[in-house]
Amino acid sequence: MTLVEPRLCGESTTTGRYLQVAEHGLIGDLRTAALVGSEGSIDWYCCPRFDSPSVFASILDAERGGSFSVSADVSARTRQFYFPDTNVLITRFFAEDGVGEVQDFMPVTEDPRDPGRRRLIRRVSCARGSLPFRVQVAPRFGYATQPHTVHYRDGAVVFESPSLSLALTATVPVKCDGQDASARFTLGQGERAVFALDQIDGVGADGVGAVPQPITVADAEEQFTATVRYWRRWVSKSKYRGRWRETVHRSALILKLLTYAPTGAIIAAPTTSLPEQLGGERNWDYRYVWVRDAAFCVYALLRLGFTGEAAAFMDFLADRVCTCEYGASGPLQIMYGIDGRTRLPEHQLDHLAGHAGSRPVRVGNDAAGQLQLDIYGALIDAIYLYDKWAEPISSEAWDSVTDIVNWVCEHWDQPDEGIWETRGGRKNFVYSRLMCWVAIERAMRMAIRRGLPADLAHWREARDHIYRYIMRHGWSDKKQAFVQHTDCTVLDAALLMMPLSKFVSPTDPKWLSTLEALREHLVSDSLVYRYDPDASPDGLKGDEGTFSICSFWYVEALARAGRVDEARLAFEKMLTYANHLGLYAEEIGRTGEQLGNFPQAFTHLALISAAFNLDRALG
Repeated sequence: MTLVEPRLCGESTTTGRYLQVAEHGLIGDLRTAALVGSEGSIDWYCCPRFDSPSVFASILDAERGGSFSVSADVSARTRQFYFPDTNVLITRFFAEDGVGEVQDFMPVTEDPRDPGRRRLIRRVSCARGSLPFRVQVAPRFGYATQPHTVHYRDGAVVFESPSLSLALTATVPVKCDGQDASARFTLGQGERAVFALDQIDGVGADGVGAVPQPITVADAEEQFTATVRYWRRWVSKSKYRGRWRETVHRSALILKLLTYAPTGAIIAAPTTSLPEQLGGERNWDYRYVWVRDAAFCVYALLRLGFTGEAAAFMDFLADRVCTCEYGASGPLQIMYGIDGRTRLPEHQLDHLAGHAGSRPVRVGNDAAGQLQLDIYGALIDAIYLYDKWAEPISSEAWDSVTDIVNWVCEHWDQPDEGIWETRGGRKNFVYSRLMCWVAIERAMRMAIRRGLPADLAHWREARDHIYRYIMRHGWSDKKQAFVQHTDCTVLDAALLMMPLSKFVSPTDPKWLSTLEALREHLVSDSLVYRYDPDASPDGLKGDEGTFSICSFWYVEALARAGRVDEARLAFEKMLTYANHLGLYAEEIGRTGEQLGNFPQAFTHLALISAAFNLDRALG
């Protein structure tokens, strides 16, 4: 595979029958989302929530997964872009006799009385000449495991499965075609056709199935205008006025798309099992909420001025903190469902081929039961930032914070699975100890600043003990660097967080030596590998790409070390690895391809942080 070179034109690239991961854009309505390929096909859609079983999943199985395609019925080039300052996605078709486009969006409502029925609208139009179009709607319910029927009802084509019913309405004739529905039509200049896919089963409080609502061109225009207005009004609240405004705002819009409005939860990514290596087994379900993301979410949202979203996410976290139950992994799990549920059992969907043959396809995530001590630093840091920049936390939340910090003081030295959720056994990861230090240090800051009750002497003793432990056992004289776990020589890009978390001065000689070692061994043309799996086996087969979040951490570390020109160059290089819409997956492959679940919140959060701090360093 090769990087899609002309991102300005967004022309499609495929791997066999699969469109590359990067050849997709995201639309959504703050409850679920869909991936739209650059050729006009919806290749991933779960309904009614992010974590619901898929309706369209051709990105995971081109033959069985199902899709909703709109394409020119002649040879045509395609290009994609977002309607400016919105999450409305436009795919254009350029043919010899005409130019057409499809505008994809999902109407957004933040009304708490929303019954939860989802709507997806596709507006097809011809801008020049005339153009024939072909539409194929092929849902495959329940991750392509549930049978469904197709019939006409109230002017709509209804797809009915045991767990979900959808209605397709259109302004052009649609015919049933076995399990699917299809349409063929030609549009002249200025003409338009509209398709709407609605959830119609009873999911609201009334429990009554909805009647299919016919879509009209006027209805679609009204909802398009309202959706554009919503996104533009939202992004206009941003306080960012730096050098990379368009890039930062696109990341913010993606972050908002990954928010589950009913609870304020922010998912890691809207997809499952997109591979970290084509043909490999490093395929995971990311449609959940990681506590680790907390500090980065709160930092980015507050820096940009999105206090409402930060408050909603903090409310979600506070519910977990105030109701935490002590188990094998401590007071908290590393991740939760979007509704706060704790059980996320992992199983494989063996009937799906996987993206470009990358098996297994997994649903659920067994890492939820792992011990990852670093989450406590991320959580307390998020609470500290919110308490400092937004509003003081409640007395009940503080009581929970003190309980958690007391637990960290007693358990920080346990081996754990670490930030990278390895499945090769627990180790004494330095990053985990670093973040335990952060948890205690930030709690002490809050207690001192606000005069809150705390056993400061005990906390100070534990904090200082961790600091000396890292300096003694986390440093390798042989490598002249801080290392992945105690008494080893393996480098780990997670330690780029050492100066970012204020554990060590960004110009401390030990840190500068570590930064140089990371540059020499883990950095490739500004892209950063998280670690060397050959030197530190993680229990999984295969290779992986560079981790984009680490690449943005590297930018920040360089800037804080005073190497601002290097930082800016590394940042600008990273921007060239985004897809044609400015989106990033978790990793970048050897030839520039996006790897892993897509788009990933963590990467876009790190981009926002890097841009903000680089702007400040540049002055």
